[in-house]
Amino acid sequence: MAEATNDPVRLPPAPRIPKLLQGVAFVVNRDKAVAAVARRHGSEFTLNLPIFGPTTVISDPALVKELFTANNDLIARAGTLGEVLGPGSTFSLDGIPHRQRRKLLVPPFHGKRMQGYEGIVEEEVRREIATWPEGEDFATMPSMMRITLNAILRAVFGADGAALEELRELLPPMVLKASRLAVMPPAARRDYGPLSPWARVEKLRRRYDAVIAGLIADARRDPGFEDRNDVLALMLQARYDDGSPISDDHVADELLTLLAAGHETTATTLAWAVERLRRHPRLLARLRDEVDAGGSDLLQATIFEVQRTRPVINGTARMTRQRIRLGEWVIPARHVVLVSISLAHAAERSFADAEAFNPDRFVGNPPDTHAWIPFGGGIRRCIGAAFANMEMTVTLRTLLREFEFGTTYAPGEAAHSRGVATAPARGGRAVVYRRSPHRSTVVSADAAEVSA
Repeated sequence: MAEATNDPVRLPPAPRIPKLLQGVAFVVNRDKAVAAVARRHGSEFTLNLPIFGPTTVISDPALVKELFTANNDLIARAGTLGEVLGPGSTFSLDGIPHRQRRKLLVPPFHGKRMQGYEGIVEEEVRREIATWPEGEDFATMPSMMRITLNAILRAVFGADGAALEELRELLPPMVLKASRLAVMPPAARRDYGPLSPWARVEKLRRRYDAVIAGLIADARRDPGFEDRNDVLALMLQARYDDGSPISDDHVADELLTLLAAGHETTATTLAWAVERLRRHPRLLARLRDEVDAGGSDLLQATIFEVQRTRPVINGTARMTRQRIRLGEWVIPARHVVLVSISLAHAAERSFADAEAFNPDRFVGNPPDTHAWIPFGGGIRRCIGAAFANMEMTVTLRTLLREFEFGTTYAPGEAAHSRGVATAPARGGRAVVYRRSPHRSTVVSADAAEVSA
């Protein structure tokens, strides 16, 4: 377990590459950059990165566990998402305030409440796929974005209307612009005039804050407010141990966190799932048969494997509050430790034949929570993980029931950075046919080669 120490600093090896070149390589392609260094130096090494500065990169499950379970006195949050999402976001909080906030936020996304949200997700999936073209190549990611955004908006606010229409319009561009600026140096997040990128984000944020203020006021005026179980109502009703509520400004920041994190990352994973399944026709047929029979084990394993092989978030960072021992290394105070999700998921020590897309590895064998870490870990593990998993399960189950997917021999789609998230470069393209008893269940790769 990570512990404080006065021993001399001992960092993992670092590549003999100028700081500027390290930064450029990391910005251009994070996965390739860390993989190249790992091939030379192993699972732990030190980089000098934009935003973070000197950074120790780890991926070994034992060290990941030490970091994720370290005491709050030793480890703090790191990164720029809190700056983007606002001071009231859980990404901005540390220590006792963070722990208290998580205690209030976990109930809406836990246990039986998930069952209440399943119907919302299925309705949104069916509404979206009603317009899907048959026999034509198209990108599924825009559809996945609409499904996940509409589902999280309805789960959060419990209703529809003009205010939610405005959120549907302004959130996608705001989240995308903010995501891209979050991985850039601090100078990029300054207002240089009305046409500068950050000024545009701030303008969208002011619109967002005004909409949320109106929705909060509407919720409080609702005669049935006490009986509502949407996330907004639950957050407004929540009380800390001293009886105080979450402030309205912080509610707005937390809602933006939920809307952003629960929308883009889930949609991107779903687009990757389509991209992967079309290239594995036998798996696709097995999944269809399982869904028809009412099962879900292979589907859940497939979701795990998509997240392992195509993680949409490349890493998660912490900062040391004081000098600590982490495994054999001694890390100085105010030093960033970056858990490389992509390296952890590609490690042969954790996943035999790691390059293969093989969901069977997880059937009846749930992944280790320190080797498989798409939602992060420890006290900062994603609050919405259960909601995201439910969304993906319901969406893919509905798609498998409704469509035959044209398979393809085309190479897999390359990864494309959208800022914080990594998406399929061509949008998770698909060719679909509505299912009927008279059609073959999986269209052959030759018939679907129009998608290549």
